[in-house]
Amino acid sequence: MKAHTRETQNGLTPKLALEILRDGNVRFVSNIKAHRNLLEQVNETSEGQFPFASILSCIDSRTSAELIFDQGLGDIFSIRIAGNILNEDIIGSMEFACKIAGSKLILVLGHTKCGAIEGACNNIMLGNITALLNKIKPAIEQETETTTERNGNNKIFLRNVAEKNVRLTVQKIKEQSSILSEMELAQEIKIIGGLHDIDTGQVLFFE
Repeated sequence: MKAHTRETQNGLTPKLALEILRDGNVRFVSNIKAHRNLLEQVNETSEGQFPFASILSCIDSRTSAELIFDQGLGDIFSIRIAGNILNEDIIGSMEFACKIAGSKLILVLGHTKCGAIEGACNNIMLGNITALLNKIKPAIEQETETTTERNGNNKIFLRNVAEKNVRLTVQKIKEQSSILSEMELAQEIKIIGGLHDIDTGQVLFFE
């Protein structure tokens, strides 16, 4: 499989970009890899890169976007931060990825059994971690289904908060970036969320 070129990137729609990620995740779950020569892709991308998607995911070692979507060099912009939270620099990175570099899709990818989500649900306060976890608190507040055991010991509660966190982040991207929201309105890009199941490897997309 060749690295993306300007021509192949331009030829993609947001819908097709999403299908590439879906197909890649199916391969990952099935333990099948697309044939690609990574050294060849190093050479192919040495003069430029044309990623078709920008993915905001967690730093968790089990959630590498390139692996769980079976992508190679030059295919995606990978933004990683604990709890897949949002800040000004991350929004700027997404604007660069889409407006300048031509990506067609933004995916906010949360995951089950997330340590940052658990820490926020347990109200952990420690150094700079406190400020990071505070960005997850709105998702906790929005999760109203759980009335008892609203802490890190409740797996259902944690999953619900992880999903709420993703959906809120997608919403914030659209609210805080006029560039990206206008691009989505013009159908130049798509901004969606998803949840990676650590137990199965499968990604559930929120559309």
